[in-house]
Amino acid sequence: MGCSLSVHATAEKYPSKPIQLIIPYTPGGNTDILGRLIAQKLGEAWDARVVVENRPGAGGTIGVNMVAKAKPDGHTLALAAFGNIIVAKSLYKDLAYDPVKDLDPVILVATPPTILTATSSLPANNVTELIAYGKANPGELNYGSSGKGTSNHLLAELFSEMSGVKMTHVPYKGSGPAINDLIAGLTQLNFAPQPLVLSAIKTGSLKALAVTGNERMPMLPDVPTVAESGLPGYEGVGWFGLVAPKGTPPDIIRKLNAEVNRILNSPDVRKRLTDEGAKPVGGSPEDAKRSINDGIAKWKGLATKVVE
Repeated sequence: MGCSLSVHATAEKYPSKPIQLIIPYTPGGNTDILGRLIAQKLGEAWDARVVVENRPGAGGTIGVNMVAKAKPDGHTLALAAFGNIIVAKSLYKDLAYDPVKDLDPVILVATPPTILTATSSLPANNVTELIAYGKANPGELNYGSSGKGTSNHLLAELFSEMSGVKMTHVPYKGSGPAINDLIAGLTQLNFAPQPLVLSAIKTGSLKALAVTGNERMPMLPDVPTVAESGLPGYEGVGWFGLVAPKGTPPDIIRKLNAEVNRILNSPDVRKRLTDEGAKPVGGSPEDAKRSINDGIAKWKGLATKVVE
């Protein structure tokens, strides 16, 4: 009984100081947008201060490592992503943390597809034309990403492997700078998050060739999936999850999980995320852990090949 009372007391006193939410990418990207929304809603619900801190670099691993090394009291969290959790160990042989052993998953937030987006001057308007152009002009296609090993990097490499089209990777420190250069025509392609390219697509500054998930996006109903428009079998989505340092008390993990589930299920947040192409997931900490293990198994081969 004494143990359960102690655990209960820990949860009741949490949070006892400001919560630091680390965003391991630059401001303005899809991780930043999603993280700031969660921070705002969490702060409102608990009448607490939730401080968002952007710590970009090394494919998002610098920021996540900060959390892995932080005190496990629930006051330092990260909105982690595909590159720094799912494929990090495959990409970085000297990785300073173990995504499975050094972090406690709190909740799977979203698994959004991306949009295969092209600069307006590229002479291809769909996947079939893109593949034909790439094969007729070997070595001429390049694509930007938010860093080595991020989801848009691996989604592009999967496309390259399945289509036989060789492309040059141009890594950036975040999605925002990568999309700016795409609009400027400095790169030709990007497997981009919807929030950063939708308005440019609507105005014609960029072209949406396809979406990478297994169904079309509500905001772009006329844009087909990659699989249905020229590359059968292709499917890939991003991964966003809230994580805490390993050893964070289970009751605090459960309290965070319950509140973020409530946030994700609120009508205004569901609508906003769905409109931005990031349909919320939610679920238990165990569901989040399972998604990490499944993702590592799915992408390990390609991620290892990318760095060879």
